[in-house]
Amino acid sequence: MKQKTVLRVCFNCRKCKTAVLKAVAKLEGIDSVAVDAEKWTLTVVGNVDPVRLAEQIRKIGKGAEIMSVEPPKPNPPEPKEKSEVELNPLPTCCKECHLVVVRYFPYEGGFCSIL
Repeated sequence: MKQKTVLRVCFNCRKCKTAVLKAVAKLEGIDSVAVDAEKWTLTVVGNVDPVRLAEQIRKIGKGAEIMSVEPPKPNPPEPKEKSEVELNPLPTCCKECHLVVVRYFPYEGGFCSIL
């Protein structure tokens, strides 16, 4: 079962962050990993045991504390593609005809003289 696990991990520098990410990436069943260095949190989504995550981080010499384990939030539905009518709305009087073609044909003479 997929779950979202949030761990508190001490990130002192970029090297520490990289080492933690490499250690966690070795585990199977992970869908996504997010790091928040300011809050010192590591968020892992997937089918992974939270205790196994903490053990893997402790193996590299970093402290890890499990803060929360919960089911992941469902992704919002993707917006469906809009049709051409929705992209180019017509005035309210023209909703039934959808398209109006207007052409201008000049009169036969081709010249206009106003006297």
